[in-house]
Amino acid sequence: MNLHEYQSKRLLADYGVPVPRGGVAFSPDEARSCALQIGGERWAVKAQVHSGGRGKAGGVKLCSSEDEVAAAAHALLGSELVTSQSGGKGLPVHAVLVEEVRGIAREIYLSVLVDRSSATIMFLASGEGGMDIEAVAAGSPEKILSSRIHPAAGFQPYQGRDIGYALGLDAAQIGTLVRLMAGMYRLFVEKDLSQIEINPLIVTAEGELLALDAKIGIDDNALFAHPELAGLRDASQEDARENAAREHGLSYVTLGGNIGCMVNGAGLAMATMDMVKLHGGEPANFLDVGGGATAEKVAEAFKLILSDSGVRAVLVNIFGGIVRCDLIAEGLIAAVREVRVGVPVVVRLEGTNAGEGRALLERSGLAIIAADELDEAARKAVEAAA
Repeated sequence: MNLHEYQSKRLLADYGVPVPRGGVAFSPDEARSCALQIGGERWAVKAQVHSGGRGKAGGVKLCSSEDEVAAAAHALLGSELVTSQSGGKGLPVHAVLVEEVRGIAREIYLSVLVDRSSATIMFLASGEGGMDIEAVAAGSPEKILSSRIHPAAGFQPYQGRDIGYALGLDAAQIGTLVRLMAGMYRLFVEKDLSQIEINPLIVTAEGELLALDAKIGIDDNALFAHPELAGLRDASQEDARENAAREHGLSYVTLGGNIGCMVNGAGLAMATMDMVKLHGGEPANFLDVGGGATAEKVAEAFKLILSDSGVRAVLVNIFGGIVRCDLIAEGLIAAVREVRVGVPVVVRLEGTNAGEGRALLERSGLAIIAADELDEAARKAVEAAA
């Protein structure tokens, strides 16, 4: 789960990370009030969407009066912002962040994330702040600094000093950086986060460090332990089908192809998509109905797949270990009849009560294409979608 910038900065500030003075607004009048409370002569009005690249897309506006702030908020609120990172889709703007504008002497990149290769939490830093870090890593990998945190020792001040020296900061700034990184690490661990990214962390004209922009990602699997964070979710920024799947206990990811996939088990789902690709097809989704799938859950999964207008065929691949194939078949029959499916459906059932499940499908009178092996099922699905 991702947080908006204003939510991320509130969390960071609670852990001692310096952020600009600012306030969130949901109307032009609230934006004007924020500017008055902040004071000063210039403000930034920033669209709150779950995407980077807002500045280039017109989602960040610099203003020199309270009237300009209100006008900028009016222009952004209620609009949809398409950025280079939004996949061509417009993200709705329901809030804006109004912040003070500070002079910038330097821009630094700083993040903390899980490094799966070493099974540790790792800090990344670069003097090329404000840029796409992937582009920096690809073009100038020597400019990326890293520091892995030992899980038993936790973050140590010397690690922050090493990064500060490498970035060319002065003694006072390095002291601030160490405290800032310590706060980021505590926040990361205590809230079960998956990533904190500050880009840029600026050195102001006065020599202070300030988190000018921030993103926080939270591990969905830990949200049960953090209800205060779960309540920050903005479903309008997420895929509607993925949200619907979550409500029914389904694991669903939109992929953009034309062959809908329904599988039980994440590993089998990955293998199924690989087979579709091997035969020249494009999966429309990743969908894992889980090991304990019920007929009702399968029916909901089927409706979810068919809500994608780009789907031209559906491939159902079920291995009955915990789940019984006859129950899956009942769910499929109910879903096909209710939704009135207009695309070919290829079904491969194997495992517990697979014979009974196939017999139910055969007696249903529905136009379902049967397959005995995964390779055969993937090939038939690709042919049916052509």
